[in-house]
Amino acid sequence: MKKVGLCLGKYAPFHRGHGLVIETALSEMDLVLVLIYNSHVTSIPLKKRADWIRRIYPERVKVIEAYDGPEATGYSPEIKRKQEDYVLKKLAGWQIHSFYSSEPYGEHMSRALDCRNRQVDCQRLQFPISATLLREDPYTYRCFLRPEVYFDHVIKVVFHGAPSTGKTTISEALARKFHTAWMPEYGREYWEKHEVDRRLSPRQLLEIACEHRKRELRAVYGARDFYFIDTCALSTYHFALDYHGTALPELCSLADEAGSRYDLHILCGDDIPYDDTPDRSGEVYRSRFQKRFEKDLQKRQIPYILLTGSLEERIDKVSILLKHTKEFHSC
Repeated sequence: MKKVGLCLGKYAPFHRGHGLVIETALSEMDLVLVLIYNSHVTSIPLKKRADWIRRIYPERVKVIEAYDGPEATGYSPEIKRKQEDYVLKKLAGWQIHSFYSSEPYGEHMSRALDCRNRQVDCQRLQFPISATLLREDPYTYRCFLRPEVYFDHVIKVVFHGAPSTGKTTISEALARKFHTAWMPEYGREYWEKHEVDRRLSPRQLLEIACEHRKRELRAVYGARDFYFIDTCALSTYHFALDYHGTALPELCSLADEAGSRYDLHILCGDDIPYDDTPDRSGEVYRSRFQKRFEKDLQKRQIPYILLTGSLEERIDKVSILLKHTKEFHSC
């Protein structure tokens, strides 16, 4: 029979200490069940917390979302019995070999499950951190979060628009103003190195979108509160349509995900003077591309803000938006 291990928690947020427990279980078990509870202590939805674990451990880990789990915590006989009854009912049909945790509840829970109590780094020597500390100050303790987890702890602002609409300028300016990180457009860098007759192949455009997302995660540790991102897979998708009239399915999927990947979508207006560079195709092209982009945002039902005016006016408008976005985000 396959050996099945069990881990449980709120993972609010999922940190490297949690990862150590799961990875220990993976090294000893054939399959690891991760039971993740809903919780009022965090504003991050259960589904997102569950998806962190699914993405980080795509193999031999089964995540079970416990929306109806007991909220009470502690070690009174009543609370322990409620926790045990819930877990036994939730796992009906599963034979658990070992229960993995770094907490005292491992003793009573493993007894209820009639399995081995496998304690991992209970003294927090390898990763001296707690979810409570991370909720209070994720920036200070961000080294204990994987980049894909910390990515969801900052407000991600993505700037859309045709070439020469000021995306790079405002991204960099806002990053300076708020003392945080910004992510430059990778597509321009790639185009300058690989273009042939001012074109890229469908596969190359997919490479741009994938690498851009990887760089977003690599740079996110420099972000505090806000993270400004110059374009995303939606832009690459539109260049694919412009070059080839179609896009690879994988690029279409990344473009579809863009709507929910970022917290605030801003479309930079084409009301500023056109700045001609070798990688651009003229002001008429800019206008046509801009209209296509705006129409697509509307078709996808992605809420966005149209940003116009001088650089100073744009910075002021975004700053006001961010104040309200931060208040909403923290709720």
